[in-house]
Amino acid sequence: MKTLLITTAILASALVPAAASAQAVPGAIVAVVDLDKVTGDCNACRTAASTLKSQVTALQNRQKALAGPIETEGKSLKAAVDALKGQDPDAALQTRIRAFQAKEQSASEELQKQQQQIQRNQQYIQKQIVDKLGPIYQSVMQKRGANIMVEVGTTLAASTSVDVTADVLAGLNAALPSLSTTAPAEAAQAPQGR
Repeated sequence: MKTLLITTAILASALVPAAASAQAVPGAIVAVVDLDKVTGDCNACRTAASTLKSQVTALQNRQKALAGPIETEGKSLKAAVDALKGQDPDAALQTRIRAFQAKEQSASEELQKQQQQIQRNQQYIQKQIVDKLGPIYQSVMQKRGANIMVEVGTTLAASTSVDVTADVLAGLNAALPSLSTTAPAEAAQAPQGR
């Protein structure tokens, strides 16, 4: 019986180090990437940013083009209403006011749709980049022997020897030669069930 207890104790002590080593976490090998530089310097990203800037400029120009006539008409209507000195406007002036309000509403809706499209375009561009970056991160980490990658903005200090920004940028340029700058049309909303 004593031999059985000693044998069991020896086996148990032999198993404990094996179990403990199976749970050991490997040392961290960190790589650092500057995502702002990657997304700012990639060829497709620069082209997409330029296209988005053109879309914003077009929106601003359209806003100015719509605002001028609406402002002029608004001043004219205000002067006509002020000239009535509190009396109700006649049918012709009421028709002009309703037409003005409809024009103002239409312009607002047009600008809002265009602004929403630009926002969707920007989100779509970002999604395309993010979709490509995941596999690139894995490839760069494997190539450089890293098991952790962090963004340079989240570090206090880092050696240039752990900076893999150039590798990630080269990978993104190879994997993403161009970006679509127009988001696909949104699916039509289905009517709510009864």
